Amino acid sequence: MPTKVFIDGKIVDRQDATISVFDRGFLYGDSVYEVLRTSGGRPVDLAPHLERLSRSGDAVFITTPASDVIRRHLAAVLAAAGNEDSYIRIVVTRGSSEIGLDMGLAGTSSLIVIVKPLTLPPAELYHSGAELRIVGVQVTPKVAMDPSVKSGNYLSNIMALREAKQQGAHEALRLNKEGFVAEGASSNVFVSRKGKVVTPPKSAGLLPGITRMRIMQIAKSLNIEVTEQPLHPDDVRGADEIFITSSIRGLLPITKVDGSLVADGKVGTVTRALLEGYNNYLKLVATHD
Repeated sequence: MPTKVFIDGKIVDRQDATISVFDRGFLYGDSVYEVLRTSGGRPVDLAPHLERLSRSGDAVFITTPASDVIRRHLAAVLAAAGNEDSYIRIVVTRGSSEIGLDMGLAGTSSLIVIVKPLTLPPAELYHSGAELRIVGVQVTPKVAMDPSVKSGNYLSNIMALREAKQQGAHEALRLNKEGFVAEGASSNVFVSRKGKVVTPPKSAGLLPGITRMRIMQIAKSLNIEVTEQPLHPDDVRGADEIFITSSIRGLLPITKVDGSLVADGKVGTVTRALLEGYNNYLKLVATHD
């Protein structure tokens, strides 16, 4: 199951996928991107991912290719890779330039599409749950960078995850400067109390994930109440159930926070119902013509 990359107008193998050291994506993280997966070989929620890519590009003045152009190249890379299911990363950098922060130095933006075999967390984590660690690395304030922009500037997320991993957790949970819960290093978080589900609002400083949106839609179809409300760390520690969402992991149950069990330490009924609903959605994508 190979990895294939579209770069500089052609599809190449992993070892041949190179970019100039003068590309601003490399020099400054001056890029926008999207990550998604396939189900049955078909991209999951490609349309909203491409819409967000375009919005991110507009927000930071990076010209992104038209969605039909990206779709065409993605289809070609998926066919060349031939994986049963794939991880997909679509990156648009501002392009190469002379060294300097001025974006006016940049040339034409570059499109990169990476396709590699899909690797999911161990099945045991979906059955028994993972651990979440509330870390000290805060989310970037909106006045510095709009959190709705999915950019290549990811160092704070990396540092947050490192802090969590050092303490044996699967994922980090970051707070905003006011001390309220925002998001994971690469996920959105939901808590459930007395059968009602709550997730932080966009105003908390989070990137509203595509899978977050999908889970909220599935919850509505199952008559599970979901609201967006500010969450304090103690609201997370004291929850009946917790789960995180992301495009690759889907819905992942959380049964431990900061080293302590969530409720009885088992995956709860609300989480299981939503996990089943999302898995059914993936099956629908796989069989949809």
